[in-house]
Amino acid sequence: MDDTKENPVENVPSEINENKSGPIFESVPAEELKPEEVASEVTNPVSEVSAQIPDEPPAVMYEQNRSKYFIIGGSILFFIIMLFVIFRFLAGPKGPPQEVKLTYWGLWEDSQVLDPIIQDYQRKNPHVKIEYTKMAPQDYRDKLLVRSKNGQGPDIFRFHNTWIPEIRDVVTQIPSSVMSNAEFEKTFYKIHQTDLKVGSAYYGLPLYIDGLVLIYNDSLFKKAGVSTVPANWDDLTDVVTKLTVKNQEGILVTSGIALGLASNVEHFSDILGLMLIQNGSSIKNLDQVEAAGALESFRKFAEPPNVFWDESMGNSITAFAQEKVAIMFAPSWEILVIKSLNPDIDLKVAPLPTVPGGNQVSIANYWAEGVSKYSKNQIEAWKFLRYLVEKDTMTKLYELETKLNHFGEPYSRVDLGNLLIQDQYVGPVIKQANSYVSVPVISRTYDKGLNDEIIQYLENAVNETTEGVSYAGAFQTAKQGVDQVLQKYEIK
Repeated sequence: MDDTKENPVENVPSEINENKSGPIFESVPAEELKPEEVASEVTNPVSEVSAQIPDEPPAVMYEQNRSKYFIIGGSILFFIIMLFVIFRFLAGPKGPPQEVKLTYWGLWEDSQVLDPIIQDYQRKNPHVKIEYTKMAPQDYRDKLLVRSKNGQGPDIFRFHNTWIPEIRDVVTQIPSSVMSNAEFEKTFYKIHQTDLKVGSAYYGLPLYIDGLVLIYNDSLFKKAGVSTVPANWDDLTDVVTKLTVKNQEGILVTSGIALGLASNVEHFSDILGLMLIQNGSSIKNLDQVEAAGALESFRKFAEPPNVFWDESMGNSITAFAQEKVAIMFAPSWEILVIKSLNPDIDLKVAPLPTVPGGNQVSIANYWAEGVSKYSKNQIEAWKFLRYLVEKDTMTKLYELETKLNHFGEPYSRVDLGNLLIQDQYVGPVIKQANSYVSVPVISRTYDKGLNDEIIQYLENAVNETTEGVSYAGAFQTAKQGVDQVLQKYEIK
């Protein structure tokens, strides 16, 4: 055996031994070492590695946390899905809207006027079907109230501008989602705002505006040498004197104006209501001196010594159509009646006369559209009415009416007024639009209620003065009845 191999340390070059920086351990034969010495002096490589590797429990903890997050996330997702399913169930399946049928009661428009408008709306809203019926005006209000309460009334109906106190059990307010108060007030005239508002809500949408105007026969004016339409009551009296023609026996041939009686003057109560207001009184104050003065002014046109009008002239509308009277006061729709009786009449229209130095005033007389509180489809009904008062719809409606008549109903929208203000028939209506007031004395509403009951007391008062009762005395008696009517309908 080579000695160098048996003792390798001794054979290391001396320069290496000399430069070695640490003790040089002597080799000990393995067989001389005890097991416990080996265990204590020899480093266990597994222990060193184990000291650097994390214990197993943290790995297990991580797996547990991750599983917990999965469970929480899954629960949230399940909850969201369930909410979506419930919402879809409550909302119902998407699809075409459920069909809605609306019944619409009108009064004056023929179906051939409204049908094209209704058809346009139904094309845009195929789920809505509208059935329009033109009702007879007689007993209309009673039918509206009774049938509505019995479940047989209309969804949509027409009513007079004075009727809200007597149909309060049927009308319902306009939803703000269909038209806000601000939009209503921006769209329509002041008289509409006054008539159709109760408390803080509006209860109808007006399709037009109308009221008393002065209607005159221009041929008779020219024949009498009258070139100017009277602007106030003083001028009116002078003009009427020139226009009145009597024969040698003093019998009227041509009347200057149809005024002074209740028996044969159409709209006498409207006119008397106008004169009460112009004279500083009202229907609520018939016991005032101003009220008696208004009645006297009304009656003087049929009293001596002038007698510009009497019973021999017959009905005022018929007499005007026969060119037996030069001036009358009536709402604009009476022009259509006159034209139907005499298509060739040279008829013209002007605003009403004012009290000298006073402001323009006229009596409103129009109808509006409402929705029944008994309707099961109130929102859809109001949406249709909202469509009717749109600018494009309203102008089309006027065109359709004009095809059948000489003119249509004057626009209720303020922003359409300029289209009609120069019209020979309805221009004066628009010129007076900001001067209308409402009084429940309107003829031919056929309400058998507020208007008709008050009119009866006014007619009695006028007739009493023809029999010698004083103006103040006649109105004193009328006041007792009128006050009862106002109390009955809770009008203060």
